[in-house]
Amino acid sequence: MFDYNYPRPLLCRSRWMSLNGQWRFRFDNEMSFRTPQEVPDWPLTINVPFAPESIRSGIGDTGFHRACWYEREFDLPSDWQGSRILAHFGAVDWQAKIWVNGLKVGGHKGGHTPFTVDITYALATGARQRISVWAEDDPEDLEKPRGKQDWRLKPHSIWYPRTTGIWQTVWLEPVANTYIQSIRWTPNLERWDITFDAYVAGDHPEGTLLTVRLLCYNRLLAEDSYNITAANGEVHRRIGMSDPGIDDFRNEMLWSPERPTLISAEIKLLRDGQVIDELTSYTALRSVGVLSGSILLNGRPYTLRLVLDQGYWPDSLMTAPDGEALRRDVELAKAMGFNGVRKHQKVEDPRYLYWADVLGLVVFAEMPSAYRFTHKAINRLLREWIEIIDRDISHPCIVIWVPFNESWGVPDLPSLSAPRDAVQAFYYLTRSLDQTRLVIGNDGWESSATDIIGIHDYDSDPNHIRARYGPEVKLQEFFDRRWTGGRILTLNGHPHRGQPVLLSEFGGVAFIKPEDERYNQGWGYQRIDNPDKFRERIQAIIEVVRCTAMFSGFCYTQFTDTFQEANGLLFDDRTPKIPLEEIAKAVRGEPYVQP
Repeated sequence: MFDYNYPRPLLCRSRWMSLNGQWRFRFDNEMSFRTPQEVPDWPLTINVPFAPESIRSGIGDTGFHRACWYEREFDLPSDWQGSRILAHFGAVDWQAKIWVNGLKVGGHKGGHTPFTVDITYALATGARQRISVWAEDDPEDLEKPRGKQDWRLKPHSIWYPRTTGIWQTVWLEPVANTYIQSIRWTPNLERWDITFDAYVAGDHPEGTLLTVRLLCYNRLLAEDSYNITAANGEVHRRIGMSDPGIDDFRNEMLWSPERPTLISAEIKLLRDGQVIDELTSYTALRSVGVLSGSILLNGRPYTLRLVLDQGYWPDSLMTAPDGEALRRDVELAKAMGFNGVRKHQKVEDPRYLYWADVLGLVVFAEMPSAYRFTHKAINRLLREWIEIIDRDISHPCIVIWVPFNESWGVPDLPSLSAPRDAVQAFYYLTRSLDQTRLVIGNDGWESSATDIIGIHDYDSDPNHIRARYGPEVKLQEFFDRRWTGGRILTLNGHPHRGQPVLLSEFGGVAFIKPEDERYNQGWGYQRIDNPDKFRERIQAIIEVVRCTAMFSGFCYTQFTDTFQEANGLLFDDRTPKIPLEEIAKAVRGEPYVQP
């Protein structure tokens, strides 16, 4: 059984120690201190990994804070003696520096991606250890990837409270002097094989061997061993498997939301016959593509039924209250009839992706936007986007990468060549890093280089939607039309080339109970305060979109209410506004019979 709290599902070791919990804390708005030794006092206590803006942190301060400090003590387990000790940080927003026992051991820039520091040389012998963290996150900096984090003091429109500092798990792990640093899985259905890449850190002299066992339904699929070259410590191998033959058997082996078959992996690193590192992982056989205007999953047309998910909780912001909450969100999306989610402007916790892999839910992975177009902003986006792809490339659930949304941070695309070139560069970079998935270069409008044309349309009148996208609309007329705010759907020089068309944002209907304290402030593209009328509108608009032949799929906005945005299918505490069964019937196109 998977440990709900284990922070790295694709590379699991049995020994680890969480550093979540109570840390000493203080804000440093003037950035007065350069080292932890200079910090004069610790007036606050924070519950890591919750950001200080959140209620769950124990602080709940949503003001402007430029920097902050963390510190705590810990003891290493006695059986970790002689091991190399790694400190892992799931995510620290935006820049972090780390000290152990007063010695600086490393740092990182980028608020959404993990990093690791080797703290072995800084550990004290026979004493408690002290770890200190400095985090800098200018709340008004629009040149860094910030997603939905507001740059104003109070959340406005579609932006939410900020996240400063540590917001994902901090944990320790013992490894040998030579250990498996990272792995990557790449399935190929045409060859019926899986490419396995491993990167071994430390010394790797002759006699170092890596073994891999793949199992599915308790059947052994492959068992291979590879010598680790002393030159670079890398393994790159294609693991071939026997083609099951007839489709019935092939389909049992393939991953999809309807049948999320996973292949478990046991990986060992040996030296002179002795195991020096051991881990478990998993992968899956599945393919993603396009053909004749359709999105393909495992070589067959597949209609995407997505819900847009911001990934926020009212008391803990971008951090899930616990590991169980991440599984529950996947289960709720499936219970509402959706076969996928568009994770919007957020890099989600790897444990969410694990449950999407296990339970069967496709995921659009999207880059959190910056809101200025400068050399600094593009450099930051580029570095972090590569790290995001590296972190999540082995998750079968991810089928589409989305580097830009609605031209945020890349303004005036029709007239300016530099931001236009940036979108195309990110598209081709993403394709070069991962040729097994699709890429939407800029979702919503003003498409150029892209595998899918994504459209955002929040007209909540079903009749308008039917008239705009119905069968009588000619394709060229459709692409010549002006959209939201006078936007064009495709840029000059980038005509529609037969790509699938996806209504990747629609709906946005807000239901707020009159007795709700947010009734006068709650926001949506349309507000309804009668539950029956809300149900009727949701069912009608989903029905019209679902039956539109022009679309290869859709993404309804949105999964839950998120702060002032009250347009969720669920309230922010995940309570359904409509019975889940009614939503599922509408999403899947099945008649609902009142029980």
